[in-house]
Amino acid sequence: MARNPLPALDRARLAVRRWRRTRPFWAALWTALGGLVILYLPLAPVAKILHVGIGGVSGMAAGAILIALALLILLLPGQRYTAGVIAVIVGVASFPLSNLGGFFVGMFLAVLGGSMAVGWMPEKPARRRWLRRNRPAET
Repeated sequence: MARNPLPALDRARLAVRRWRRTRPFWAALWTALGGLVILYLPLAPVAKILHVGIGGVSGMAAGAILIALALLILLLPGQRYTAGVIAVIVGVASFPLSNLGGFFVGMFLAVLGGSMAVGWMPEKPARRRWLRRNRPAET
């Protein structure tokens, strides 16, 4: 009789879900998407680009930095504050440097992801029971 591969897939799915919930996953996703939008526009056809020149170079740099920060947010959640603040700064700096920050979309996604990374908190720890046991008994 053939084994059903479904339980193995369910275990893998649950393991990925547990891993994802211990990290600011959505913050990293929005930051990476903002970086991709900002990175894509300098590489787009000339008809879609507002400014050719230093804007193209700075757009590629800002997009690459945002993608690297998204990986940092995802893989090292302890560094989420620093990476989130830098992502917000790079996202806002992309506005004057790179085609209006990816026509506002990339800038908005980068600021959203960076602010979500700064505001993300891991699961609350369980309450300590020894505080309850050490209370004096009320009479």
